[in-house]
Amino acid sequence: MEECFPFHYSLLEYLFTLGGLCFFLLDIALDIWTVVSFYQDGDYVYMAVMIFLLLGSSVLLQVFSWLWYSDFLDKKLETKVEEFANSHTLITPLHFLQLGVYLRYAGVIESSTTHCLKQEKNQDMGGLNPDFQMLRLFEAFFESAPQLTLMMCVMLQKRELELFTGLKFLKSAAAIAFTISLHHRCMRENAENREISWISTGIYFFYNLLLIIPRVTALALFCSVLPCYIIAHFLCLWMLLVLGVWSQKTDHMESPGWEWLYRATVGLIWYFSWFNVSTASVKLKPYLYYGVMGLDTMMLLGFWCWKEFEGCLSFLKPYIVIPILLGLYIVGILFRMIYYRWFHPNCDEQKIPKPNEQQKKRHTAGLYNVDTESLGSSEDAAAPAQPVTGVLKRGRNMAANFYY
Repeated sequence: MEECFPFHYSLLEYLFTLGGLCFFLLDIALDIWTVVSFYQDGDYVYMAVMIFLLLGSSVLLQVFSWLWYSDFLDKKLETKVEEFANSHTLITPLHFLQLGVYLRYAGVIESSTTHCLKQEKNQDMGGLNPDFQMLRLFEAFFESAPQLTLMMCVMLQKRELELFTGLKFLKSAAAIAFTISLHHRCMRENAENREISWISTGIYFFYNLLLIIPRVTALALFCSVLPCYIIAHFLCLWMLLVLGVWSQKTDHMESPGWEWLYRATVGLIWYFSWFNVSTASVKLKPYLYYGVMGLDTMMLLGFWCWKEFEGCLSFLKPYIVIPILLGLYIVGILFRMIYYRWFHPNCDEQKIPKPNEQQKKRHTAGLYNVDTESLGSSEDAAAPAQPVTGVLKRGRNMAANFYY
């Protein structure tokens, strides 16, 4: 396990938070520009798909954000901007107007600025910040990954795959991997109450990047030659993945109906990348997943290769592209093994404390951190087990799933 050191909210962490907001706003501008470009070029089908991805992603994010804010609606929120919205009953209207995620960004920026200036640990976002990072993760796979697949498919069909477009693809894939890495850091910092080495985050970032690139590229290549079949492929595989999530007996949301929405969302994430949702089965389950997705990726590349030899629109050489993508996939698996062998923390899920009355009182202020340093606390250990809901349950489940 990696060596750690006392935690403080560093300037670098703050700059990453501020940069995330800037890229979020830039991404919105680029999305609008892309839709307008499709319209001007007469690509109305691509324009419709792009609008569907944007609107679908926004609605789903607002639904999750509102559901998770509902845990705090009768409590005092810690950031002034969120407390103002809550006290004036603006949270629901803001989410209806698709502005709920911006409210979360404002709260995170306010809290980050305060604690960066004071050089303190950002404890008051123990419940809200993990929810915010989870929403960013959802956005990466609701919107960014499908958009990246679509844009690469368009470039392949129009034979516009040049050095510059290749760099744009790499940048977009890196942005998705970076979002996954920020979620990883958030989980560890909230669970371990200490600063995490950037070497660990770097390895985590590279293994996700190396696994995302072959997957998205294979989907784009398949879609470029068989565009009518990509929807059938997605629906068939996605339904199987949702059943796989259901078999893990997830318990993340407050009601069975919303739990199925969460499972459907995880199924979409699994279509592109692994995301652990339970501790119910053996630790080999990620590698079983990567094996299945590797076979599916090879199947997609096989169909693309078949259509390539039939003289379809694709102009890349299969004997060059396929070995490169498979090589990246294998190297990504090796990076993953390195991370979990030397850099991932070890923690028994049973040792993660269940919230008690003292933590329920903290929850009234919107706080929850799984502190593995305080497992031996006599006061917490003596407290009777209490049923928990909302952010407390999500916090413990997310920590347990992460450490598994």
